Amino acid sequence: MRIAYSVETVRAAERDLMARLPEGALMQRAAAGLAAACAGLLGRVYGARVALLVGSGDNGGDALYAGARLARRGAGVTAVLLAPDRAHAGGLRALRDAGGRAVPADDSSTEPALARADLVLDGIVGIGGKGGLRPEAERLVRAVRGTVVAVDLPSGVDADTGEVRGPAVRADATVTFGTYKPGLLIDPAHERAGAVRLIDIGLAPHLPPVPDVEALQHGDVAALLPRPGAESDKYRRGVVGVVAGSARYPGAAVLAVAGALRGGAGAVRYVGPAADAVIARFPETLVHSGPPHKAGRVQAWVVGPGLGDDAAARQSLDDVLASDVPVLVDADGLRLLSPGDLRSRNAATLLTPHAGEAAALLGVPREQVEQSRLAHVRALAERYGATVLLKGSTTLICSGPRPVRVNPTGTGWLATAGSGDVLSGLTGSLLAAGLSTHDAASVGAYLHGLAARHATAPSGAPIAAHDVATALPEVWRDVLG
Repeated sequence: MRIAYSVETVRAAERDLMARLPEGALMQRAAAGLAAACAGLLGRVYGARVALLVGSGDNGGDALYAGARLARRGAGVTAVLLAPDRAHAGGLRALRDAGGRAVPADDSSTEPALARADLVLDGIVGIGGKGGLRPEAERLVRAVRGTVVAVDLPSGVDADTGEVRGPAVRADATVTFGTYKPGLLIDPAHERAGAVRLIDIGLAPHLPPVPDVEALQHGDVAALLPRPGAESDKYRRGVVGVVAGSARYPGAAVLAVAGALRGGAGAVRYVGPAADAVIARFPETLVHSGPPHKAGRVQAWVVGPGLGDDAAARQSLDDVLASDVPVLVDADGLRLLSPGDLRSRNAATLLTPHAGEAAALLGVPREQVEQSRLAHVRALAERYGATVLLKGSTTLICSGPRPVRVNPTGTGWLATAGSGDVLSGLTGSLLAAGLSTHDAASVGAYLHGLAARHATAPSGAPIAAHDVATALPEVWRDVLG
């Protein structure tokens, strides 16, 4: 599990650790890890040209001490000081003692030095920075041509939220210390971090047990996947009901059922007008004309993909929400939903909007949701009293006070018609198999993204939603592998 903590929590843990260490020891640990990571990227340190973009405070100090270590190994190191009178004194002295040079940002040599550098360390702003880069820093960043390594996180992004509210560094790699920060895992900041490497500086024992944000890895997902026992039958494994599709969108029903059949439940009941299309593609499906409560016992419902917005769609949604089992609401179901629909439910509810649907549910512009994904997934979960899976470039899952989960497996190729229907069916099946809404959403998103990656490999060609569904069994085996 990758875990991330807020800046306030990290600062408190750092203070606690520094009180137990000799002065400057923590910064030296960070600088040593940073220098080693840079050396690995350079391949050959001796003779390499390295530039440091140095702001005030400890972030700049980390860059200066790392630069000193590289200089001692034969690199030509130039530090560009954005605030010469506030540069870290110890780091600056160490760099000069190692043979490096330091120049103010307004010196005529800075832009040529940045353009020639094989590697540039971004030590402009630390994790406490807010807002975008200032004009002088932006000018210097534009001059860079080589590999960019961000110190702790790219300057100009928000460490707590992943927001980017102005010009920001776009790093090829980020070396972060002690723990991940939420902004390194959440877009749009995540996309600017490049490859992220975590350096252990001894902070873990000083952090609280519950993080702010977490991201599942293969082992975490494997531990959550449902496995039938020797005494299992199709009903003990769980039955998922799918209420989807319409005369206009029969394919949504087919794709939702495709995902559901590969999600671990023992059987899939389909209710709706696309039964012929579903049976033609998946004859193992149990079909019923409706209403849902007469279709037979299920352990979870999926409602909404391609459902339409007429009176019949509204009746189907109301019928499903009146049940006493977990319900996943997607697509057209979300457009028919209001907070009051969920207040009387005793069973769990999972909402799976994309940014546009989330914006409509909250009454805000879509751009606002995309800019501040973490804040809005939390707002949705609170307003509707439900687990929310917010789809997008980084999919987020929020269940009230629990740590928000970030899905690390997504790919841009999932931005294709019908892929969300597959995800809904898959996740609903995991609900029926016994996973909580939080775990089902997390595992469903993980497998869904992994399947899309698998379907695009090795050619990187475009995929369709049915390719994602087809790839699910193989990635399931890969996770368990």
